[in-house]
Amino acid sequence: MTIALDTSALLAAIVDGPARAVVLKALETDPIWCASAMALTEALPAIDRLTDESILRSDLEDALRLIWDHLHIIPLDQRCLDRAAALARSQPLRLSDAIHLAAAERLPEPVTFITFDPAQITVALGHGFDVVST
Repeated sequence: MTIALDTSALLAAIVDGPARAVVLKALETDPIWCASAMALTEALPAIDRLTDESILRSDLEDALRLIWDHLHIIPLDQRCLDRAAALARSQPLRLSDAIHLAAAERLPEPVTFITFDPAQITVALGHGFDVVST
């Protein structure tokens, strides 16, 4: 089995709260963790929106980069982007959400997809992913 995390899952893994326990428990079930190459790019500015305290921002970025170092990164090549565009056209998804799902589709099955974005949950279930969320 393989775990794919979207940006919401990456952020949940580093921010104290109920979602963090959900992510950490899921990560304990499988040693193979993956994310699209875009997830870090989305997560870094999101940290800046979580707090105004520079020390806390640094701590959160350090925690994010620590997890990132343990992930297999799914590249965003043209094939992946084309698939994301098709998903965004056929499903009620933002393009960034479609990119995470298109990247996860490239993984060997079975895939567990961790997200806290309601729009992605329905589509991920429809694509046969096991979904971890709250």
